Amino acid sequence: MKRLVIMSDLHCGHRAGLTPPEYQFNKERNKFGQWQATLWDQYTEAIEKYQPIDWLVINGDAIDGKGERSGGTEQITVDRDEQTDMAYKCINAWDCKRVSLTYGTGYHTGNEEDWEGELAATLMAEIHSHAFIDVDGVVFDIKHHVGSSSIPHGRNTAISRDRLWNMLWQERGLQPKATVLIRSHVHYFIYNGDARVLNMVTPALQLPSSKYGGRRCSGTVDCGFVVFDCEDGKYSWTAEIFDLSFIAKEAIKL
Repeated sequence: MKRLVIMSDLHCGHRAGLTPPEYQFNKERNKFGQWQATLWDQYTEAIEKYQPIDWLVINGDAIDGKGERSGGTEQITVDRDEQTDMAYKCINAWDCKRVSLTYGTGYHTGNEEDWEGELAATLMAEIHSHAFIDVDGVVFDIKHHVGSSSIPHGRNTAISRDRLWNMLWQERGLQPKATVLIRSHVHYFIYNGDARVLNMVTPALQLPSSKYGGRRCSGTVDCGFVVFDCEDGKYSWTAEIFDLSFIAKEAIKL
């Protein structure tokens, strides 16, 4: 049996992103410091729970970038060298020899340059725009970007569409037929499929506490990662979804 972990959207460098202890705010003085520490604790406890693993895939947006839209006011640091170091520490916590990355969103990871390429080089890992990997006979089609939906019952549409595209590419002999299709980007966890295929959008590792999300978005957010156990072309999977009750809002009372 081979164990594969897929995680995405760490957004290291953002105050609500996954943050190693040495970069965390003072939790006695700052609520984001408290949240960073709690998220990190859940993350490292989950790492211990699923060890050992054979392959770790980071499906885009490992760093958050300069945060131009908010003038950098939400960033722990706008230095992408430091953000890359944060992401390296988050990924290296798994102590996994086989690591693969995909490229994320240019706004976060660089439009002119690819900072995730620098991260991959530091990790001595491979990086792809669109990855197809075979884990003991289970073929994964992995790419970061997927369309979102503003309605709950529309969230499955985009991954179902990408499944159909994989079938059409495969019919032309230009892509392998995927057993499992993986997308990320939209920060919610959802899946569909049947006895033959599974289509999934992975949860994020950034808390739902950005200015953009709070002021512009209505949908729910999920935080965590997904684990696959593969053997002889068959698989089982588990979604490790973190408890976000520590950021719950309360009504203001008169």
